Amino acid sequence: MKNKQMILGVVLGNNFGNNPATWRMPHVDPGSFTNIDATVEQVRTAERGGMQFIFLPDRLFMHGNLAMSPPLFNIDPIITLSAVAQATERIGLIGTASTSFTEPYLLARQLKALDVISRGRAGWNAIPSYEPDAFANFGKVLPPREKKYERLHEVVQVVQALWGSWGYEAGQPDKAGMFANPAYIRPVNLQGKHVGARGPLPIPPSEQGQPVIMMPASSGYGLQAAGMYANLVIGMPSYIEESIALRQTVQNAAIQAGRDAGEIKFVVFARFTGFTAEQSADHLQEWFEAGAADGFVMNFDDFHTEIADFVDHVVPVLRKRGLFHDGYEGKTLRDHLGVPPQYGLDPRIATSSTGATR
Repeated sequence: MKNKQMILGVVLGNNFGNNPATWRMPHVDPGSFTNIDATVEQVRTAERGGMQFIFLPDRLFMHGNLAMSPPLFNIDPIITLSAVAQATERIGLIGTASTSFTEPYLLARQLKALDVISRGRAGWNAIPSYEPDAFANFGKVLPPREKKYERLHEVVQVVQALWGSWGYEAGQPDKAGMFANPAYIRPVNLQGKHVGARGPLPIPPSEQGQPVIMMPASSGYGLQAAGMYANLVIGMPSYIEESIALRQTVQNAAIQAGRDAGEIKFVVFARFTGFTAEQSADHLQEWFEAGAADGFVMNFDDFHTEIADFVDHVVPVLRKRGLFHDGYEGKTLRDHLGVPPQYGLDPRIATSSTGATR
């Protein structure tokens, strides 16, 4: 990894920070929980530092003691990122959308719309929900793990097929001819045990084709899914050796699915502790150069101050050491991550027996 440069992302959430008491700090407006301007400011700060993406996790239920602290998550990620897209230029925008409840046509439409609006900067954290409270909000009971992943496979495959249903060959609007060639805008006609869709989707390719897919590092069913579909995988290892092993496990899952190991970038959550810039950079450098990760998703206790501290003090050290880029070279999230192009369902996965069929 000597000649490579690390990927850096930022996890955001409730506009305050990961510390549940941040909302009480003197410099923090307690009303910023639903203030999109606060979100935009945080993302612009990360973009100023050249960070490749921001990530909005999500939970589909209310939890926590509201008398003491705000919920960890606030507004719907896809709607939030649509607003942020208009206020930023280069940084990638990854949002969580559960595969457990929303029908794939709607998911495909929303996510590809975000990708077009952002000019090819969208990513989808594709995960099944696992909390009984989330299923209760949709009038359902928590299904067995294998059923959740059956649905995930079907949803992801139908979504990707819909993304590719408006082919590049349809061309650009021509006032002297056709708006688009309908021969290359076709239904997908996919149906599984849980979901299906006819299509096509009325949205042409974005500047990166279609959104990047992110998934968590997991085991069993989750690991198989990440190996098949993910461009970016996030892990939470406790030490370097564990991270090296987990990264290798994810790469092996990609190979097992018929993909190349390098098609998946592996990043880990890292907490910004506020130490001096050299110490923070040392920690990231140690993990990166050991081959434990392709990059890091930074957690901050206080989004209002610590993102700027990291950008203004740690990023320059990483750049001086040749570990982080000096600025965005490409325009899309795929460019930033260095992952291959894809449009529609990966043909290597399309023949899998797992998922929807025509």
